[in-house]
Amino acid sequence: MARHSLNAITIEGFTSIRSARVPLGSLNVLVGANGAGKSNFIQALGLLSSIVDGDLGLHVGLNGGAAEMGYKGTALSGIELDLDMSPANYRIRLAPAANDELIFDLEEISRTTPESPYRHALGQGHRESRLDQAVDDHDEAAELIHTVLKGCRVYHFDDTSRDAPVKRQAPTADNLALRDDAANLAPVLLRLRRSERPEDKAAYRRITSTIRLVAPFFKDFVLDDEYGTDRVRLRWVHKELDGIFSAEQMSDGTLRFVCLATLLMQPQLPGLVVLDEPELGLHPYAIVVLADMLRRAAAQSQVLIATQSVTLMNQFTVDDLIVVEQHDGSSSFAKPNPEALRTWLEDYSLGELWEKNLIGGQPGSRGSVLND
Repeated sequence: MARHSLNAITIEGFTSIRSARVPLGSLNVLVGANGAGKSNFIQALGLLSSIVDGDLGLHVGLNGGAAEMGYKGTALSGIELDLDMSPANYRIRLAPAANDELIFDLEEISRTTPESPYRHALGQGHRESRLDQAVDDHDEAAELIHTVLKGCRVYHFDDTSRDAPVKRQAPTADNLALRDDAANLAPVLLRLRRSERPEDKAAYRRITSTIRLVAPFFKDFVLDDEYGTDRVRLRWVHKELDGIFSAEQMSDGTLRFVCLATLLMQPQLPGLVVLDEPELGLHPYAIVVLADMLRRAAAQSQVLIATQSVTLMNQFTVDDLIVVEQHDGSSSFAKPNPEALRTWLEDYSLGELWEKNLIGGQPGSRGSVLND
C-alpha cells in the first residue's frame, strides 16, 4: 500500500450508486459490463478531487447540475461520501440547493487512533470545502486527509482529435505535473529532459525507451520553445525518416500510450491515479506493457482503473479485481473469492473466467457463481 491511501470509500446517492462500500488496495481493477457503474464510481472520485480543489460549484455545473448527479437522476436525497484513511476519516454530505447547486449539509473529519480519537465538524451550508482551513489550523487528521486527496486525479487521454489539448501549444512554465487531459505533456517532458536532477533525467529515459517498446519507429521528442514564445508543442523524430513530425502524425493509440507512459513514469506520482479504460486504442502488446507500468506505479502510489479488456485483466491477480454489477438499477461492488477461484485458475486465465461469467460482471449477470 501507499504510505497514505484510501482504505475504503462509501458512496451513497450518487448516479447509479444507491449505497456501496468499496475497499481499496494499492492496485484496483474495476471490471463489469457497460452501464454497470464503473464510470460512475470514477466520477465519484472526480467529484472528490474537485471538492478538495475548491471547485465543487464548477464541477456540478459542468456535469449537468445537482439533479443529474443524484441517484437515478434526482438530488432529493443528497450525496454522501465517507472515506476511510486510517487513522483519519473524512465524511461529507451534499444537499441540493437553489439553481440546481449542491452545498455542504455536513463536512466532518475525524481521527480514529485509540489513544487520541476526535471528531471535528467543519460546519454546514457552505458551497466549497473548508478542509483547507482545517489544514491551516494544523489539524493532524485534516493534514493527512488533504495529503491523500489533494493528489487524487482522474485522467482522460481519449481525446486525440485534431484540436485535442495534447496537440496544442502549451506554456513551458506549466510543467510540474501532468494535467488530467495531458494538455501540458510537452512542457512536462521538456522539464524532465532539461532537469539537472538525476531522477528526472532517468524518468525521461524510461519514458522514451518504453515508448520504443510499442513504437519501434520512435526515436525521440523534439521539445524546443517555439520562436522564443515560452510555449512548446509536442513533436518527435522518426528513427529511419528525416524531418520532424507533429503529434498529428502519431496514431491515436501511440499518442495515448505516450500520455500513459509519461503519467505513470514521472518521478512524483499523484497520491491516487484513476484511469477509465486506459487500454482503448492500444495494441495487445502495448496493453501488456501498460499493465507493467500500472503495477510499478502502484508500488509508490494508489492506482485505480476500469477496464473491459481481457488482455489487460490477464496481467493482474484476482486480489486486484473489483467486480461491478447492477441490480434493480443500483450498482454493486464486490471482490471475488480467491480460494473459490484457485482451482479454476490452474486451467484458465483471469480474463477467461470473466468471459465465462464465473466472477460476474457480465451483461445480465446476477453475481459470481463463486461468491464469498
